[in-house]
Amino acid sequence: MAYAYDDQNIFAKILRGEIPNDTVLETAHTLAFNDIAPQAPHHVLVIPKGAYVTHDHFAEDASDAEIADFTRVVNEICKRLGIRPGDGGEGYRLISNAGEAGVQEVPHYHMHILSGRPLGRMLKKAD
Repeated sequence: MAYAYDDQNIFAKILRGEIPNDTVLETAHTLAFNDIAPQAPHHVLVIPKGAYVTHDHFAEDASDAEIADFTRVVNEICKRLGIRPGDGGEGYRLISNAGEAGVQEVPHYHMHILSGRPLGRMLKKAD
């Protein structure tokens, strides 16, 4: 499947340094930063530095090094925030929206890490 990447999306501009961000952690393949409109006390966005549109695009086309780095950055942020249940934290939610039905707003793969309060049910059953 072919994915059309828009290099003018806001995350591409952040990666190029055209738009500032509040960096939490940066590695060779991944950038994590605080969301400018947080939906929870902890709301961190994690993005790969490569031009990937959705999770499936990333999973299919990213290198093993990119995938491992991204996954480890998500874990490290959860560890630093003290939210991992295995470490006594209260837990967290990971969200990645893909495509129109998934209500993806920025066409660059990204993961939301949300925590710091009870987040409620993810979805309610449709009537």
